[in-house]
Amino acid sequence: MRTLPAVLRAAADRFGDHPAYVEGDVTLSFEGLLERVQDTARGYAALGLEPRGRDCVWGPNSIDCVVAALAVSYAGGTLVPVNSRYTGHEVADVVDRTGALLVVVADGFLGRSQIAELRAASELSSVRAIIDLADLDSLDPGAFNVTDVDAFAAAVSPDDVADIMFTSGTTGRSKGAMTAHRQTVGVADAWGELGGVTADDRYLAINPFFHSFGYKAGIVVGLLTGATIYPVATFDLDATMTLIETAKISVLPGAPTIYQSLLNAPGRQDHDLSSLRLAVTGAAVVPVVLIERMRGEGPDGLAIDQVVTAFGMTEAVVATMCRKDDPAEIVATTCGRAIPGMEARIAEDGELLLRGEFVMLGYLDDPDATAEAIDAGGWLHTGDVGTLDEAGNLAITDRLKDMYISGGFNVYPAEVEQTLARLDGVADVAVIGVPDERMGEVGKAYVVRSAPELSVDEVIAFSKERLANFKVPRLVEFVDALPRNLSGKVLKTQLRGQ
Repeated sequence: MRTLPAVLRAAADRFGDHPAYVEGDVTLSFEGLLERVQDTARGYAALGLEPRGRDCVWGPNSIDCVVAALAVSYAGGTLVPVNSRYTGHEVADVVDRTGALLVVVADGFLGRSQIAELRAASELSSVRAIIDLADLDSLDPGAFNVTDVDAFAAAVSPDDVADIMFTSGTTGRSKGAMTAHRQTVGVADAWGELGGVTADDRYLAINPFFHSFGYKAGIVVGLLTGATIYPVATFDLDATMTLIETAKISVLPGAPTIYQSLLNAPGRQDHDLSSLRLAVTGAAVVPVVLIERMRGEGPDGLAIDQVVTAFGMTEAVVATMCRKDDPAEIVATTCGRAIPGMEARIAEDGELLLRGEFVMLGYLDDPDATAEAIDAGGWLHTGDVGTLDEAGNLAITDRLKDMYISGGFNVYPAEVEQTLARLDGVADVAVIGVPDERMGEVGKAYVVRSAPELSVDEVIAFSKERLANFKVPRLVEFVDALPRNLSGKVLKTQLRGQ
């Protein structure tokens, strides 16, 4: 049972009419999920999705997005999840580079016209059909019956590529990390086991399904354990507290900002949040006091029994994780120990290296980047500087790269810089992350103008047209020149010290 189709079929057999997903007034059982996936896979096949063909799914957390994603594997294809906040330009780049045959789009999300954006950005020469997520249930299966797609599903191998998840690199060019079915299933199994997730759990999915954590530690964990998942498309504090109370949510993974928001919510005392038993966080520095309050009883705490931190990345999903009985200090100051199947070590220059079952197969169509990331010994070079204590607990102390984290999302300055460099009037630009109370970090752009009339509003507006919201710099400062060393590299340490 090391492929996603096999996991889905086993979940339907094992958990039957137990709720797999609840979204508003809609409840979908595990048996019902399988049936919807089979029907959607038939529609995909009729539209031209071939075994190992790629299908981009572009949308927020929802039952429909889960069905759309799982049906790709069931039809024998490879899933390419796309960030729901991306612009048409960003998605078109992913579609063109993967040669995607189908694109499934949540058209109209956040009041946008995503399909129109996508068509305007590219000819989409490989694409045979663009499917509005709202039309997913009305796909014409053509000549394909359930027996046909069951055969496609059965032919999927554990070593086949299950998904290609794009992550930006320090060069500014995004890279597609390829993961096999056995890896996607295996890492979800390990995460669910360490978290003690069972069919009795009700799992609030705030982490986006288009990210490796939300997808693999969310969707796939649900299939493996029988936990009922409540997908959330956009985070609303009051709605989240109400849902925790009414649905008796027990599992809530998320960025530290989620828990800070809950703890500081003005109406928190009006809601019963005592059902929460497991919180998994990471992606940013976690204050010790936050962990203590998450675990703490009384009006100042959330009384969550198991609070753990973890470290992962698209190229390895989850590599280290704290354990249930770790003290608050360990949970807050480290990312825990290597999970089963993985190992970690620190190189001579302090860089964190990872090796094991869940390290990606490589980057799509980029052998040079793959060889740079994974050495001959199989060690993945993370670009993060860290330490390991005597028990093997990992602490991230710095970044070799300039990536910063805004609201739980990784932002790579080189990508933002390349975008801003295309704006008329920009002669030079550098972007760094600066502290922000709500988002953790936000982008600040230092811009050298070639046109004195260029304004801050124009820089931000240009960014918003071409970049997902979390990548858009919140601050812009015009400078006469950027500090550089003798080799011409921007001295971002000086910018951070200003």
